[in-house]
Amino acid sequence: MAFDLDSYGTQWRPAFETVESSVGGRIVSAERQARWRPVFWCEVERPDGEILPVCFRGGRIEQGGENTIRNEYECFRTLERNGIPVPAIYGYCEKPVGFVMQKSPGRHDLATAESSEEFEAVRDHFIEILAEIHSLPTDEFEAFGVSRLTTPRELALGDSARGIARFNERKTRPDPTVEFLIDWCERNVPEGRDECRFVTCDSGQFLFDKSRVTAMLDMELGYLGDPLADLGGLFSRDLTEKMGDLNVAVDRYEAASGQPVDRRAVLYHAIRFGLTTPLGTGLALANPHVAVEYVQYLTWYLVYSRAPLELIAYREDFELDAPELPTETVSPYSVANDSLLERFETFETKDEFQAYEADSLRRLALFVRQGDLYGADLLAKDFDDVEQLLGVRPTTWQQRDQALSDLVRDNSGERDAELVRYLVRRLTREEWLLSPAQRDLVGAKMQTLRID
Repeated sequence: MAFDLDSYGTQWRPAFETVESSVGGRIVSAERQARWRPVFWCEVERPDGEILPVCFRGGRIEQGGENTIRNEYECFRTLERNGIPVPAIYGYCEKPVGFVMQKSPGRHDLATAESSEEFEAVRDHFIEILAEIHSLPTDEFEAFGVSRLTTPRELALGDSARGIARFNERKTRPDPTVEFLIDWCERNVPEGRDECRFVTCDSGQFLFDKSRVTAMLDMELGYLGDPLADLGGLFSRDLTEKMGDLNVAVDRYEAASGQPVDRRAVLYHAIRFGLTTPLGTGLALANPHVAVEYVQYLTWYLVYSRAPLELIAYREDFELDAPELPTETVSPYSVANDSLLERFETFETKDEFQAYEADSLRRLALFVRQGDLYGADLLAKDFDDVEQLLGVRPTTWQQRDQALSDLVRDNSGERDAELVRYLVRRLTREEWLLSPAQRDLVGAKMQTLRID
């Protein structure tokens, strides 16, 4: 039977038509990936009877007109022309925005390697490919509009500069955590960095099979900047997909590239790239789009705020301490929250995407219940910490954040240790509150790096 191009609504017909025209065949099946981002796995039958598995990768709904999907399409095509293992690219769709690419063979996440020997072989192959990417001339990327970063500050901030500008333009309330991380990164730009290469940005994403990388993935944020940014990005990637000892990865990169690596600069980029996530998710959480999966975004915001702060403490040799956790307070609304959660726990459906949506709501209901049980004492303990830091106790969370934001603005580095200690304590409590609703990243910590 022929696939109905309107199966997922008429808005997706142009996407499926692009799949068929660019691949040269007819779709026989299509399945939407169970996640917030629109991705469709399709099987296309060509005139010779070959069934070709492909993917339509759509733009991020929650980003509206700011999609970077065209950049990814062009980056993939450029890498493909230069012999880098990436999925074959077939075609582009203007509306709905997205492109068609090969469903490459292999699996992701080195945790699935069949042996330690395969783990190391794939990791080393990935590092070799990364060094090869960094050796490519930049003119082909510049030809489709990617600008070179030149000054030490531009090279240091990399792709985060746009996120910082967007955050400052659009924030509707103080966010002292993100503001401190921005300020720290701007005050600690690595010196002596002038090399500019194509940077994959969200590095460490690939498929592998039989001890070899089969395809590099996710070039959506690719840009021309400091190649050490890709090594720094591995610290964030390792939180979800294990990369092994990153000291070894950096050693392998030195060997593959033939260049010494400034490890303090790598740690800077690990901190700076970690900031990229709360820059975007913080704005989304303040005024969430309907497509935002709230608990997942909050998970990313908290973990990718705390982890860079802990790396700052390591890099600058600050001592950290664990906070006192909140205790339960039963409110008159607990019965309603329990009832709502029970409804989601018993919801059943055979539709995979609908089940994903229901699970998102269940997690949100669980987080709301956690806030009802522990939120009041959590806030009280946080106010105790703020009073120690500021010398005055806030009466509302809004007053707290404004006062902390003012402190960050006036700080020129002399109070970094105090601010880092406080912010890590605060985020640790918030993560503890969220943890029963999390799917991943519970207690996740970034690796450190030898800095002799």
